[in-house]
Amino acid sequence: MQTMLTLCGLLILALPLVVDSRPLALAALFGSVTISLVMIGLGVRRYEPRYPLPWYLLSASAVQFTIGTTLRAVTDWHSHPFDDLFTLGGYCCIGAAAVLWLRPRQNSTDHDLLLDSGLIGLGALLLSWTFLISPILHRSGGLSFTTITAVTYPIVDALLLTVIAHSVVTSARSAPSLRLVYVAMLVILAGDIGYNLETAGSAELGRQMQLMPLQLAYTLVGAAALHPTMVELGGPREIHAHRSRQRASIIAIVMIVAALVPVVGSSLDTVDRIVVSSLFALLLGGVLLRSERAIERSARSERRAQYQADHDMLTGLLNRAALLRALHRNRDRWAGQPMALLFIDLDGFKRVNDNYGHAVGDELIANAAARIRRIIRRDDAAARYGGDEFVVLAPLARQQATLLAERLLATMGEPFELSAAEVRIAASIGIACSGPRGAETTVYELLREADSAMYHAKEFSLGYVFHDDLRRSHPGRSHPEAGPRTWHRESAV
Repeated sequence: MQTMLTLCGLLILALPLVVDSRPLALAALFGSVTISLVMIGLGVRRYEPRYPLPWYLLSASAVQFTIGTTLRAVTDWHSHPFDDLFTLGGYCCIGAAAVLWLRPRQNSTDHDLLLDSGLIGLGALLLSWTFLISPILHRSGGLSFTTITAVTYPIVDALLLTVIAHSVVTSARSAPSLRLVYVAMLVILAGDIGYNLETAGSAELGRQMQLMPLQLAYTLVGAAALHPTMVELGGPREIHAHRSRQRASIIAIVMIVAALVPVVGSSLDTVDRIVVSSLFALLLGGVLLRSERAIERSARSERRAQYQADHDMLTGLLNRAALLRALHRNRDRWAGQPMALLFIDLDGFKRVNDNYGHAVGDELIANAAARIRRIIRRDDAAARYGGDEFVVLAPLARQQATLLAERLLATMGEPFELSAAEVRIAASIGIACSGPRGAETTVYELLREADSAMYHAKEFSLGYVFHDDLRRSHPGRSHPEAGPRTWHRESAV
């Protein structure tokens, strides 16, 4: 059925090419529109789309176009405005259907997409004024209803082209039915441009040739209605919000063509030059705004990439690579100051992972990192070294490092309210200090010393241990610089 109706529409479309007759052309138009209405009705009835309104709007536009064309052919169209009223009504229905269908429903608030589509519409309007609207106004010699309606057609075409371009360059994918609608809309635009060129006196086309694009367009719409993917039209569609290159290519073409307007329109009068200059200024302003937004978006993406390269995504702390660069990055602020590195390991973390799973373990890691951020100063460097190990690097003397370690142990000793349960853990901290050696201080040395001290503190449940004291005390005895613990190393979870 679908193939037969489509073939009938194409055969009827070819009749005016064989026989040059106005009645035959009108009969072919009636036949094409009738077949198109039948195809749309069959498609809506068969597939029952969730959004049938655009199909009804296209059916109404076909009827209105047919009535307007018939009135223009059989009556004196200069004496009444009804043919133009019906034709403009058809365009309104097409525009409404295009907005409902072609405008992507998801991420539609992206201002960059709207800006690019607006630039494409401005370019189309600039060309329409130069080659269509201005010649029509000069040829009419004065304002009348006929002149106003003739000028309205190019403006409507520019708006329709804007909606189509917006959908084409942003849609992630398009169904076969939607592609047929795209082609039908473009065919209608091409036929209308031919009619506008004849109205402006720039071309001489026969009425039969002007009717063919309309017939072909509605044949394509009918074929789209009978395709199973017609149910997808009008619903939410995924879009590519960052197809900037495709949109930039279209805008570049618009700018190149617009740059030729002053040369082509060198004989334009003062009003024309004011309009063309205003549209061109808006187009240039939009391009500059687009460039500024593109630069800002690129800088934002670069900052995001740099943040992701330097930070641990689970905790938001610095990662190991960024920690190793911390001394060099802060050399101006930390130069000449004593440095302290605290290596923190969570005791009992493995038990949480085993009992509640890795998701809860990740939750515990994130909460522990948040507590570390609350304790340290703003300019101190905190990093997740790996697993349940954290590092704090700060310009601290030994006494200040002791106070920081005690505060960290206290905050880690408080219960963690996790989604699975309330858990208690402890922490072991190894501390390595260095004198004010300026830029010569290396994080590798401090890490090695603090790591050794941390394992000593964990083995003997000492809370925190300074690496310098390991050489001055026996491992099995109570450490003079070790913070007392009020909890057991294997705290209950």
